[in-house]
Amino acid sequence: MEKRQVGVTTIPVELYKILKFENIAASGGEAKYMIADGHVRVNGQVETRKRRKIFPGDVIIASEYELTVVESDE
Repeated sequence: MEKRQVGVTTIPVELYKILKFENIAASGGEAKYMIADGHVRVNGQVETRKRRKIFPGDVIIASEYELTVVESDE
């Protein structure tokens, strides 16, 4: 499993946007389907809410990626 840190400047950010911007999903629509179908976990729990608010410290697991969300100034 590939582990990455994801820097966010806007807090909170919606879950599907992170999947799209990190190229885990090819589009926002694909990201929403991944979430709705139960293929994404947030902090160890299956998450089916596309617009789940994500904050620094949250850990997202999708496909073969583990994303740790951190606050970024950039």
